[in-house]
Amino acid sequence: MVTLGVRDLPRAIDFYQKGLGFPKMESPPEVAFFTLNGTWLGLYGREALAADAQISPDGSGFSGVALAHNVTSEAEVDDILEQARIAGGVITKKGQKTFWGGYNGYFADPDGHLWEVAHNPHFWVGPEDNGAQRTS
Repeated sequence: MVTLGVRDLPRAIDFYQKGLGFPKMESPPEVAFFTLNGTWLGLYGREALAADAQISPDGSGFSGVALAHNVTSEAEVDDILEQARIAGGVITKKGQKTFWGGYNGYFADPDGHLWEVAHNPHFWVGPEDNGAQRTS
C-alpha cells in the first residue's frame, strides 16, 4: 500500500476518485482508500501522517519519491496525463520518448506528489492478462 499525506483530504479524494477514476473503498472519515491493480492507495492528512512518523510536516521541492503508473501504450500515457491535468494536476513533463526506448510523462497531484505515467514496450509490470499476448 502507498499512503500519501495530503493537505486537503476532500480535494485529494475528488482528484483521485472523480478526476482520475480510482475506485474508492469504504473508508473511515479521516482516511480514504482506493483499490488499484495489485496495490492500494491511501490518502491521509499530511499533519497526521507526519505526526505518526514523528517528523515535521513541512517540506518543499522534490521529495525524492515518484510513484509510477505503467500503461499499455503511448496514447494511454498522453490520455492519463490529460485526465490528470483536467482534474487539477500539474504536468511537469509532457509524454515523450525516453532514452531507454519507452515513453513517459509526469504530473504532480494537488499536493505536489509526483506521478510518472509510463509505457515500457520491453517489460510489462502490470497485472497478469490471463494469457493474452501483449503486443503494445
